[in-house]
This record gives sequence, structure tokens and C-alpha cells, in this order.
Amino acid sequence: MAGISSTLLYCAFIIYLIATFVFAMSISDKKGREKGAAYIKRWGRIGYTIAIIGFICQLGYFITRWIASGHAPVSNLFEFTTFFGMMMVFAFIIIYAIYKTNVLGVFAMAIALLVIAYASMFPRDISPLIPALQSDWLKIHVTTAALGEGILSISFVAGLIYLILTVDQKVSTAKTKWLEFIMYCLLCIVGFIIVTIISQSIGTKEEFSWKAWKDGQRVEQTITYELPVLIGPPDGKLLTKGGYEPFVHAPSWMKGEEAPKKLNTFIWSLLSGAVLYGLLRLILRKRIAAAIQPKLANMNDDLVDEISYRAVAIGFPVFTLGALIFAMIWAQKAWTRFWGWDPKEVWALITFLFYAAYIHLRLNKGWHGEKSAWLSVIGFLIIAFNLIAVNLVLAGLHSYA
Repeated sequence: MAGISSTLLYCAFIIYLIATFVFAMSISDKKGREKGAAYIKRWGRIGYTIAIIGFICQLGYFITRWIASGHAPVSNLFEFTTFFGMMMVFAFIIIYAIYKTNVLGVFAMAIALLVIAYASMFPRDISPLIPALQSDWLKIHVTTAALGEGILSISFVAGLIYLILTVDQKVSTAKTKWLEFIMYCLLCIVGFIIVTIISQSIGTKEEFSWKAWKDGQRVEQTITYELPVLIGPPDGKLLTKGGYEPFVHAPSWMKGEEAPKKLNTFIWSLLSGAVLYGLLRLILRKRIAAAIQPKLANMNDDLVDEISYRAVAIGFPVFTLGALIFAMIWAQKAWTRFWGWDPKEVWALITFLFYAAYIHLRLNKGWHGEKSAWLSVIGFLIIAFNLIAVNLVLAGLHSYA
């Protein structure tokens, strides 16, 4: 069953990739645009159908992995991130059925592909649940929170499209620089995937012994790096013969499980993203957003703005229900308290407060258009920080992820 599950996920990824190319063709084919809206709609329907087929395959992956493991497959970073990508595709399928915007398909499917590819870089082994996760609230809390984040991600996609469409790229301003920073952040994910694949293919592996924090005490343990070591464990001793000493050591206050290794992974993501961004700028000889902008010339910015807001209006209450209300109920049952200022809890609260402010500013202060789009983008960066940095760098009760 586990083999079937992996095959279905791989098929879903390939099908999503095909759907992305179909949507991209519908907006980049000059001859197609000359043939009119009917031609573009036909390609859009084809891309949409392919995306649905891919979603069905990924849903099959989710069900078969659940059967193989005996529990909801959302218990580690690979499973949760994969499910998050699936929920993003699900949200896109619903929203596209309403608005039928092909450009949304290009960006939404591409980012969902990045999320799933990012997930596949982590260990995929099926393992039994630790005692802290052996509860029905696992599937209730985590799946609802991921669904809310998936819907909110569509708001980011629409907001990003709006900014690329409307921000003046003829001159360098603070807006163009921040927009390029967003492009850099997306390339960091791509860079992490590339570096991980290369390291896996050449068999990079370094082992260190170090005194890790466990149950409030420092215990001698072994840590294995799959990526080249930039950030080593504090006071770590290299065990691999012929291995390389790290450039620097992680701070001793990092107490999360394999925290130095996770920090090393995070640094590699930032560095590889910088290299990719520099290469793209050399190839394009212009800002990345400036290169994309002409492809969006026929987009209706008011429609994109509406899509961005509707996604928040739907996703915010779903996220609140899953990430806060259900989470607090489970925390009370598991740890006899509703709130504990764990890093994951804090960032869930920050996400909630941010989107609450977004809705207030949108409805009561008239923050439509560009202001609203920037908020949508910032909101997704908060979600991404919670998913990546909080899981990989910060320690807490959720470090088992």
C-alpha cells in the first residue's frame, strides 16, 4: 500500500506540472490570444480538467498512506506539507470554477508544485505516532488548519498577480524591490530542492556527536547531515572519516530536535535562492517581475483583487477554527492548558491577528487594490515562515514535526 501511495503522489506531481504548462500556454501563446476568448477558455478548461485529475491522484495518495500507516498522514513535515499543497490545489479548483481565470492557474499550480516538491525533500518513511499525537484531534486540528492555509494561499497568488500586473517596472522603487524579494523567497524553495537532490545523488553525509537537549538535560547524541555542513552542532565532534569541519557552529541555546541540522538546511535554502536569483537576473537582464508583467497585460486587476479578498474571507474562519479553536481544545486535553506560548502557537496567533487586521482594513478603511494585495502577500510569508523557519529552526512542543 505504501508503494501505491508513493506512485500516486508522483503521478499527481507530474499531472500538476502538465496542468501548469497548459495554463501557461493559454496566456503566452500570441496566436492563441489573437483567436479570441473562446480559444483561451478551451485551453483553460483543459488545464482545469488536468488539475482535477492530479488532485484525485493526490487524494488517492492521501487515502492509501492513511491505510498503510493507520493514522491520518499529517504527523510529520513531509506529510503535513504534502497535505498543505493538496489543500492549495483543492482551493484553486473551487475558486477557478467560479472565476475561470487562467493566470490564476499558472501561479497557483506552480506554487503548489513547489510546496509538494519541498515536502518530498524530507524523510518519507511511515512511522508510528508518538504518544503526543495519538488522538483524533490530530486529523481534526491539522487538516482543518492546512485547509485554511491552502485557501489563504490562493489569496497570496491573486495578490502577487495583482502586484506584478500593476506595479510600475520602468523605474526602481521600494515596491519593485519588495516584489523582487518575494520572487527571491520563492526561489529559495527551488534552491533548497535542487541542493537536496544534488546532495542525495552524490551521497553527502556527515556525522557528528554532540550534547543535545532532551527532557531539559544535555545528552550525548549523534546527528547526521545530508547537506554539506555550513552550521555544525555546538561543541560537535566530527565522526565521519575524511569529512569536513563546519564553517561555524550553531548557538548552544537552540534546543529543538536536530536544531543545528535544521538551521544548516535553512541557511542552504537562503544561499541557493540567492544564486538562482542572480542567475535569472543575468539571463533576463531585467527584474523577474518585469519579465512576467507583459504576460499579464490582458488581466482585469479588479477581478484579481476580488479573488484575493474572497479567498481570505473563506480561508480565515477555516484557519481560525483549525489552528486556534481546535488546537486549544487538543492542548487542554493533552497538556491540561489551552495556551502555552509555544513558538508554533505564537505564530498561529500572529497569523490569525494579521488576517483579522486584513479584513478590518479592507472593510472599514477601504484598503482595496494594491494595499490589499501587499497584505495578502505578507500573510503568505507569515504562513511560510511558520511552515519552514518555525519547524526547522525554532524549538518547542511541536518540534516532533
